[in-house]
Amino acid sequence: QVQLVASGGGLVQPGGSLRLSCAASGSIFSIYGMGWYRQAPGKEREWVASITISGNTNYADSVKGRFTISRDNAKNTVYLQMNSLKPEDTAVYYCNLVREWGQIYWGQGTQVTVSS
Repeated sequence: QVQLVASGGGLVQPGGSLRLSCAASGSIFSIYGMGWYRQAPGKEREWVASITISGNTNYADSVKGRFTISRDNAKNTVYLQMNSLKPEDTAVYYCNLVREWGQIYWGQGTQVTVSS
């Protein structure tokens, strides 16, 4: 099994920054990559960014140029640096881990609120 613990959320003003962390523990092997999703009230969960074990990154168009995903393989941790935050970025952010054969694990989510 894999446990994912997300942290770093909070309240920030528009234009501000936050850095989310997601620490993985347990059976950490055969990992394809990790990623971040978010779910705003009344909306479906949407993909935000992902990073493969080799370091390839991808971003949703809505966050491209503002968010940066990175990972520390030694710490089994993935980060999401969020800059120039907008009110529409308000959501619960979830991290996930994907194994090479497609099995997916989810973290518990961390709330990000962008408001003045």
